[in-house]
Amino acid sequence: MSLLYVDRVMVRFGGVTAVDGVNLLARAGEVTGLIGPNGAGKTTLFNVISGMQEPTGGSVSLDSVDITDLPAHKRAQRGMARTFQRLELFGSLSVRDNIKVAAELAALTNVNAIVDEMIERVGITDIADRPAGDLPTGSARLVEIARALATRPKLLLLDEPASGLDESESERLGDLLRTLAATGLGVLLVEHDMGLVMKVCDVIYVLDLGQIIAHGTPNEIQHDPKVLEAYLGAS
Repeated sequence: MSLLYVDRVMVRFGGVTAVDGVNLLARAGEVTGLIGPNGAGKTTLFNVISGMQEPTGGSVSLDSVDITDLPAHKRAQRGMARTFQRLELFGSLSVRDNIKVAAELAALTNVNAIVDEMIERVGITDIADRPAGDLPTGSARLVEIARALATRPKLLLLDEPASGLDESESERLGDLLRTLAATGLGVLLVEHDMGLVMKVCDVIYVLDLGQIIAHGTPNEIQHDPKVLEAYLGAS
């Protein structure tokens, strides 16, 4: 059964159709990738899923419950968490306190234990007491993931988490995502790093000009002629 079900979602801005009847499934225990060229509609679709953009048509369901009309904070309460392409940490707070804020907002008990668990899970124990604003991009991305995880989500939405990461940091991120999926967490990943996408994703959806032009396993996507033409620029 799907954890996330996007059903015929459409978004129009005036006369422009940014997302055109998209269907997408994401399952618990899997990493689902969403890729496509710049301007394909990925961020708009991501915003619809997370409750930051109202769709023109279609619906979004989480755990078989229609959440289309719920605002972002209500979706978070139901088990959805996301990170952003642009880092959104509280720079003056320590890494630990950034994560603690999320756990407290989620009204969880044993907040300090949850914070310690997330710090250890993403491998940032050595920087836990540093100001978040002093961190390099790779470490800051991990803090954002730890903060999202501190809300105990069922579904984690990641918007280009490898942006600004070097090769070793990207590899570390990939290992983390596979570990998280193995715990039963559903992960939806928007990413331009094709090496990371092909390594970690169970299923990949390819969006082009607002429409899903292909979906399947990494191997299937790599050999799909429509993907090669639209995304990789081949003819």
